[in-house]
Amino acid sequence: MNAELLFIYDTHCPWSYAATALINEIHQHLPDIKIHYWHSAVFSAAEYDIGENITMDQLDSVEQASSIKFSAIYQQTLNTAKDSTLAANLLAWTNHKAANKTLPLLNALQQAHFQQGIELTNIEQIQNIIDELKLSPPTKALKTDKLSKDAEFELHEIFAIQEIITTKAIPALLLVNGDNLTLLNHNLYLPTPKTIVEAIEFELRKTI
Repeated sequence: MNAELLFIYDTHCPWSYAATALINEIHQHLPDIKIHYWHSAVFSAAEYDIGENITMDQLDSVEQASSIKFSAIYQQTLNTAKDSTLAANLLAWTNHKAANKTLPLLNALQQAHFQQGIELTNIEQIQNIIDELKLSPPTKALKTDKLSKDAEFELHEIFAIQEIITTKAIPALLLVNGDNLTLLNHNLYLPTPKTIVEAIEFELRKTI
């Protein structure tokens, strides 16, 4: 199998958090599929000066559509503008230098943010995660004021794909199988993440 999966997300996006459960299933049950993790930096306020807030209505929608629950301590941070610059830089570096740690890192960062209410905006807040995963990121991967070159490169890849699929919505899961590019409707699988595996296997059989 030479199929690949593109996962476009943002660490601080609640819908992306729910979609990561699908990625975990794919990683576990379809290990031959190479997964590309592309952080879209939608919540990178330092880069784009957007400082978006998350609303309770958004959280309610995610919880109703998935098995995800958001902690009370995270909900208390909703009046704080989100900034995913540091997370985008660290994950982009990990993609290039320690790809096998990307998914564990993503899971750990999202757990810290959505369950422990940690904003992930300074090195001290993520140091324990870095240590636990035995990562040794350089200074460029720990920038908090602007996106690194690695993160910007991923953004260019994202922009190119978004032109093809004609949507900038995140999260996005795209299955690449030879010349075929399939945008998977992740909302169908959020209630029962394991069903994404069957859906991908079905898509792959269509091209045999």
